[in-house]
Amino acid sequence: MARFGEALATGADLVSAAERAALRALEPLDGPADLVCFFVSGADPEEVTLAGERVMALSDGAVAIGCSSTGVIGGARGVEQQGGVSVWAAQLPGVMITPFRLDVIPEEDHLAVVGMHEPGPDDRTALLLVNPYEFPAQSFVERSTAALDGLPVVGGLADGMRGQESVRLFLDGGVSDSGAVGLLLGGDNVLGTVVSQGCRPVGPAMAITKAEGNVILELAGESAYEKLEGLVNALSPEEQELAGHGLHIGIAMDEYADRHERGDFLVRSVVGAEPELGALTISEMVEVGQTVRFQVRDNESADTDLLDRLRRFGDDTAGRASAALLFSCNGRGASMFSTADHDVRAVRQSLGINAVSGFFAAGEIGPVAGRNHLHSFTACLLAFQE
Repeated sequence: MARFGEALATGADLVSAAERAALRALEPLDGPADLVCFFVSGADPEEVTLAGERVMALSDGAVAIGCSSTGVIGGARGVEQQGGVSVWAAQLPGVMITPFRLDVIPEEDHLAVVGMHEPGPDDRTALLLVNPYEFPAQSFVERSTAALDGLPVVGGLADGMRGQESVRLFLDGGVSDSGAVGLLLGGDNVLGTVVSQGCRPVGPAMAITKAEGNVILELAGESAYEKLEGLVNALSPEEQELAGHGLHIGIAMDEYADRHERGDFLVRSVVGAEPELGALTISEMVEVGQTVRFQVRDNESADTDLLDRLRRFGDDTAGRASAALLFSCNGRGASMFSTADHDVRAVRQSLGINAVSGFFAAGEIGPVAGRNHLHSFTACLLAFQE
């Protein structure tokens, strides 16, 4: 039977915190762990390195993987912008674990990613932790669905309190400041993934009738900019304020659905508008004929969407979840909700589980409608069962 443990420890002495968290996470297991995942937040990159090395040294032969971050999740709480170490440990007798490390090398007129293993027939998902400052995370994740024969990928972009110089990736005793690290996970104990994008639609669904790359020129046969302007003018004052803080657009994942409601879209940001051209620039390539719907995000929408997604997952899996890894955007936490504990508490309460650990990511990786995507402002979950 699978067993799980987790713990979060804080303090100025990161190595001590790492030791305390690791020992508490390992304590509930009936013997050595098979997998240890850990996440370290701290101001000094060298202390982060030492803390990660201490967790790996205590992992006693388990596959150990982790990264630096600006905040960590565990022990039913989130800790942001302070020293902390979160450790998640598991005995997974039915799970096959294949570690890998990805690097980028120049190849003629482009960059190539090397180091990825070909998934086996029993692999259920891939866990991926990335240094986003020099690894092509967006293009790799977008291509991963086809390259990995549909295998779901879940994880997050690492970061550090000093930005690029402070990113650290950990895998099986090694420490790196570049590339990506990950695991192929196979077996029935790997239960599935949840992705909550935290938006709600406003206005009607519309077809793209003219576009170039990531620029939408026409919606439903009219200027895209004028369509947006008319929509915003028709919103309530409260929704207009939300739109003013950042408007998003949802790209329908199923063009054949009778209706397109919350959760039916891949949500992307509107990053620019050109009134003279009537154009909107978004953070995703689009095609003529796709259905889109504008979206707004606030803490109420994010809370509702996460709880709904977790409820559906619990129903679909008959409540079999026993543990989870959680990757929440660093734009969520206390800056979106009243507390940094929001997402982890929602997961624990909705799924009825305790062993939930993770980190606040600079970008989250997870599948939507069967395709892997890099997200922002989302909560992505990888669940396990006993």
